[in-house]
Amino acid sequence: MLRRVSIEETWEVAKNIKAFRLSEKLEFTPGQFIMLWLPGVEEKPFSLADKNLIMVKKVGRFTNELFKLKEGDYVWIRGPYGHGFSGKGKSVALIAGGIGIPPIYALAKYGNFKRSILIYGARTKEEIALPKDIESYVDEVIITTDDGSYGIKGFPTDVLMERRSEFDYVYACGPEIMLAKILEIMEFENVEVSAERFMKCGVGVCGSCALGPYLVCRDGPVFSGKQLINTEFGKYSRTPDGRIKPL
Repeated sequence: MLRRVSIEETWEVAKNIKAFRLSEKLEFTPGQFIMLWLPGVEEKPFSLADKNLIMVKKVGRFTNELFKLKEGDYVWIRGPYGHGFSGKGKSVALIAGGIGIPPIYALAKYGNFKRSILIYGARTKEEIALPKDIESYVDEVIITTDDGSYGIKGFPTDVLMERRSEFDYVYACGPEIMLAKILEIMEFENVEVSAERFMKCGVGVCGSCALGPYLVCRDGPVFSGKQLINTEFGKYSRTPDGRIKPL
């Protein structure tokens, strides 16, 4: 059901990335998403970072308009939708790249793990989009940057390869090329990733978010490694009009 909520708070997290705290707290499983509608603009999906928190990167017309809104302004939402993370494992790696941090942050906060290590990657220091309180929810934070301007120079997958033996389960969200490499490292076992495809309806009706035999909005966005074996994941996605788009 579509409902109107107000923006209680908004702040800049990193370059071109803002957080929006909404007036309605939602019961959700980390990994689920909401559909957010701006009248006269469009409707887009956003993973929940918390019960009333989303983090948004400015990338196009919709997000440009969203960034103009201030505290007290209204947006319309529906959801949460989809399947979230299972929460399996005792010693886990939580891996995020870029704006893939929201569902991983939520899992860090609400997951019941004996030990968790966050491995986060950004292109450069100014694009690191970590919530300030993340260290309260994990045992260790490792940051990588592509250019070496902060933390380890390299990628989250480099860290996973080096420390693979420490984890009995891996959760990840971020660029699909990174996620595909994580699946390869884990040999598709004991791993879940949050996939992204173009969504229109969010409830499995329109079929625009097809991924192999699945619809990302209905069957995902979180998938186990085994589900993604022999699919196009990591190879190509589709444009809004259905054409194949190589990654």
